[in-house]
Amino acid sequence: MPRSPRTGLVLSGGGARGAYEAGVIAGIVEVLGVGESDPPPFTIFAGTSVGAINAAFLAANGDRGDLGCQRLIEIWKGLCLQEYLRFRPAGFLWRKARGCAYGPQLFDVKPFERLVSRQIDWNHLHDCIAEGKIDALVVAALDILDNRTTMFAELAPRVSFHPSRDPRRRGMLARIGPDHVLASSAIPLFFPARRVGSRYYVDGGVRFNTPLAPAIRIGADRLVVISLRSRQTRREGGEGELPDPSLPFLLGKLFNALLLDPIIYDLQILERFNRLLRVLDEVLTPEEHRLLDRVFRETRGVPYRPLDTLVFEPSLDIGRLAGEHLRRGKGPGRLTRRILSWFAPHEERGEADWASFILFDAPFVSELIMLGHHDALAQASKIQAFFDRDTLLRAGSDPSSGM
Repeated sequence: MPRSPRTGLVLSGGGARGAYEAGVIAGIVEVLGVGESDPPPFTIFAGTSVGAINAAFLAANGDRGDLGCQRLIEIWKGLCLQEYLRFRPAGFLWRKARGCAYGPQLFDVKPFERLVSRQIDWNHLHDCIAEGKIDALVVAALDILDNRTTMFAELAPRVSFHPSRDPRRRGMLARIGPDHVLASSAIPLFFPARRVGSRYYVDGGVRFNTPLAPAIRIGADRLVVISLRSRQTRREGGEGELPDPSLPFLLGKLFNALLLDPIIYDLQILERFNRLLRVLDEVLTPEEHRLLDRVFRETRGVPYRPLDTLVFEPSLDIGRLAGEHLRRGKGPGRLTRRILSWFAPHEERGEADWASFILFDAPFVSELIMLGHHDALAQASKIQAFFDRDTLLRAGSDPSSGM
């Protein structure tokens, strides 16, 4: 029986916006109708920043058809900003003055570290990969010493990873654990740099927010990509007069540019290659195809091939949702709320982009989960067309699947 297609799940970074990803996954599982005992819809998991945390959790449930998505939603809904992100301005100034190796930070993240360590079953993750139930987990982090993006990859037997020759990136095989995903999600200023081995890393999204290429190089035949960049934000042309922008407004736009915008370019490049390869399929002879494949294998480890891609992105502007949440004045305690109120929008545009990255609070993330679930159900027909459910179920009995 032919090998079932390897489906990669690629999750973007974006702090608290990552709750949207959990909602989308729940929607996909619902549309496919897969249960705990069914084969999983994905075998390759790749993520950056909060996407790395979500990817690690889902990969640790890679022997379940539902990927444990309801438990992931429960974890997100259990977050309380006051508990998990305790503002420490004095600590920030003290560490900055002393030039601490981990760098300055605005928040005490120890409770968040405990959550990552305890809520992801790391031993089961390693078992799922070692037994070939899933193919790979890849997380990206930025090495602050040489400014290279490092792709930490844990692979199943007989699965290979051919790193890019791009000098700005490196691949590294690793037994992925809490430090790797916390390094990938260490947003500068908010979170401290994370030590992995002898080197320090920060949020991989600073340079490589949506790890499409690693998933492809590991052997994904098709990709599901969840972006945290809102469709509304992309469509709006900035018409109308904008008041003098505040510092929070500018910082939010800076974070958007660093952490969210690159996915648009990456997806455009992927689509261009898909169109080019479809044309080549029509005009090249079999011998010319073999020659082209050989060149591609020599340069990138795997042949170029058209990849089906299913993309999800928020249908509403998450920055505006964050602004509405802050204006309602609900959720965090008084001190935290007063601090966050500085990020609340005073402009007519009503955006609070920067705050949307750090609002790890149940009421806000619940909105994002609902939005993600809604957006997935809105693409139900595309999901069903993308996933051939009969093929999906055959993967459970196909001895070549996942290897």
